[in-house]
Amino acid sequence: MSTGGNWISDLAGALAAGQRAVIVTLAHAAGSTPREAGATMVVTDAAFQGSVGGGHLEFEALRIARDALTGTAAPASTWIVRFPLAARLGQCCGGVASLAFTAIAPERHAWLDAAAACVRTSTPFVRITRVSGAHDRPSTLLVTLDDTHGSLDDSTLESAAIGEARARLAAGQAGAGLLELPAGGDTTLLIDVVRPDAFPVLVFGNGHVGRALVQVLAALPAHVRWIDTREADFPAQVPANAEVVVSDAMEEEIAQAPQGAFVVVLTHSHALDFALIDAALGRDDWRYLGLIGSRAKRAQFERRFVARGMTAGQLARVTCPIGMRSGIAIRSKEPGAIAIAVAAEIVAARDAAAAKTQAGSGPALRRGADVHAFRKKKRS
Repeated sequence: MSTGGNWISDLAGALAAGQRAVIVTLAHAAGSTPREAGATMVVTDAAFQGSVGGGHLEFEALRIARDALTGTAAPASTWIVRFPLAARLGQCCGGVASLAFTAIAPERHAWLDAAAACVRTSTPFVRITRVSGAHDRPSTLLVTLDDTHGSLDDSTLESAAIGEARARLAAGQAGAGLLELPAGGDTTLLIDVVRPDAFPVLVFGNGHVGRALVQVLAALPAHVRWIDTREADFPAQVPANAEVVVSDAMEEEIAQAPQGAFVVVLTHSHALDFALIDAALGRDDWRYLGLIGSRAKRAQFERRFVARGMTAGQLARVTCPIGMRSGIAIRSKEPGAIAIAVAAEIVAARDAAAAKTQAGSGPALRRGADVHAFRKKKRS
């Protein structure tokens, strides 16, 4: 299952600064495409955040979005451009990517405020945008399982769209698709199911590996809490997604960590490592619990934990040595190499947890649903 929502803060920041923006969403993917349906980027006059796949596809998406922003093109508020990747762009993927472009003015948007709140609380939501050249203003509705924000400017259409959105949320779907609903003539909707993942990572230790790991995690949608007792050893500049915490009671960070967090213990002290893992094993809700060290260190720690009454099942939750479960034999002890391998383990653990959640929620609707198949179902 894909997760998302990182573009929400980028869009909100651009609008707050008085900039116009265009949201570019991979609305439908057929065959081989560089990104999945639902991949999104935000384009302003001077910058862009996110990605719909790179290469010629992204180059063309940026050109179209900036043409709209500069007024050299005058599309509707939301419009669709279909890209046969091989025939039109010469990309070897060979699939077809349909991109949705939504122009957004620098003003208050009820749905965007609600989306930002959903991202903060990791609440799944559906963004529904009306695709129509007859509308001069964006028409967007945000739907959660128990609330709605924004409008599609048509009560009948909204009722049908809300029902579809909540069915997708309940089924565990993620990603985008183009849907047609009969509402006084067929109306096309971009429907994007977004499942924000707070992705909290606690990194204990600001030594060489800790520094390298925090830098690698900067490329991921992680919320990093970087913790150590040694204030002077933190660098002057840290990635935007990292928060530095200086604490003499690091075990309290373990107790207060959010459910489902990823924990990596990399301190300068074996005694502190042991205390942190000991505290962590008092909880069973981590998605990843990693400890730096060799197999000999693990064996030594296991003997001490067994003497304290820990079971084999509890100890199996600890990944040590770290960076060796990725399936790639990385023998390098360079901090950067270790950091990359550990980040790969964290991403794998995140994806495995998401897949498990999806499997437990029942059969998901097909991602990137086909427009005509949906029309046929609705009209039969």
